[in-house]
Amino acid sequence: MTALVAAAGDPGVDAGRAVVVALAHDAAEAIVGDLAPGDAPKADKAAREAEAMASMADMLGGEGSAAATLVAGAWAEYEAGATPEARLVKDCDKVEMLLQAAEYEGEHPGLDLGEFFASVEGRLTTRAGRALASEVALRRPARRGP
Repeated sequence: MTALVAAAGDPGVDAGRAVVVALAHDAAEAIVGDLAPGDAPKADKAAREAEAMASMADMLGGEGSAAATLVAGAWAEYEAGATPEARLVKDCDKVEMLLQAAEYEGEHPGLDLGEFFASVEGRLTTRAGRALASEVALRRPARRGP
């Protein structure tokens, strides 16, 4: 949904394609898990993701089917960050992490997850991604406690 809303405000991004890229990325994460850098070696993460893509291809009619080809292409597009849609979805993925961090801070007074916000500084490549991240940061709950 974030990709759809963000893409709607950017005339250089195909909203439908952004949604397909986001769905492919999120479907792979649903199988593999949302691995943060450092959670697993790159080779292990790549192997898990390749296995997830093969599993999705089976569910979508087998490798070479139109649906499996569409999803595999969108996932590869995301991984490469090769298009405006992929770059927007990458930014939306980071913004979603910030939303979770802000939510956890709100649920646990005194908890400061500023390192998550710091981790995206300078890494958002789209105007929409930067605007969304700024909005999340502005709405972060005030920290209480030490």
